[in-house]
Order: sequence, then C-alpha cells, then structure tokens
Amino acid sequence: MTRLNVSANEHGVIRLYSLDMRPEEARFLREPGAVVQLLGAETLDMDQVEVFPVSDLEELGLDGYLAEGLGVPEDQFDRADLRARTGWVLMLRSRAFGGRALDLSLPAVLKPIGTYREAGTDWTGTPIETASALPHSAPRLSPRAARRKASNTGLTLFVIIMSLIIAGLAWLIL
Repeated sequence: MTRLNVSANEHGVIRLYSLDMRPEEARFLREPGAVVQLLGAETLDMDQVEVFPVSDLEELGLDGYLAEGLGVPEDQFDRADLRARTGWVLMLRSRAFGGRALDLSLPAVLKPIGTYREAGTDWTGTPIETASALPHSAPRLSPRAARRKASNTGLTLFVIIMSLIIAGLAWLIL
C-alpha cells in the first residue's frame, strides 16, 4: 500500500500518479469532492489538483508539461518513461494541502509516477557597492526646507479636497 506523506508548509513539490481505472471513473474524479474522497483527505485546494488524460497534452507530452508548464528541471525525470505513459493521471501540487501535514494511505488505483520539485528562484547575487545603495545616502533637507515641503504638500491636498467639495455642491445645485 502506498502512503502519501506531506510535511506541514511543504512548498514546490509536485506528485504525479497514474490512475489504474476505467476512463469513465477517472473522468468522474474531475467532479467536486471526488479526489478528496478518493484520497481520504479532509479538504484539498482543487485549483492545485489536476486529473487529465495524457493524450490531452498531445505533442507536448507529460515530460514537456512538467518541464515547460510546471517548471520542473529536466534532470528530475526520465523523459522516455514519461513519453511512454498513456491513460489518465492525477497531479497534486503542495499547495493543494493548504500547508497542513498529512499521512494518508493511498488506494491501489493510484500508482506513483514520481515526485518532483519546482525550480526555485535563485536569490543569490553580488553585493551592491555603489554609494547610492547605502542606507541614508540621499541628501538631507534642511529643517526649513523640510517644513516648506510639508506645508506645500498640505496646501495642495487642502486645495484639491476643497475643489472637489465645491464641484460636488455645484453639481447638486444644478
């Protein structure tokens, strides 16, 4: 018996299963609540669950869908194995579980194809060494200039609001 173990706040994991059932039964899994019932989970975000026949992917194929559609690096899967797949599949993204930890026994009709990780963002970079990137590097206004700027901003807002009030009253009168 296959188990589905999801850790709390799991992120970026895609689980792919083949559906060992008649096409009519697999098509029924698209109905609201059907996948939740099949898995025995409490709830699922169905926007993160897909049930589809591999033939719907046409020339893109399951491998192309993973690589191009879902951002899975190609070194994580066997292209030939995925190209040879037929029938219906169930795809579950981590976000489907809503950040909850789960440990479920999967029914025999779900055959694991693979578990894949979406490519993450590379946040590395070189440090910024320009003077303008340093904190508080902008020229400071003198106290008198800062007061004048604040006063001008306040006056401008006052004029705009009063103009809107006068225009509204004029519109009501006419």
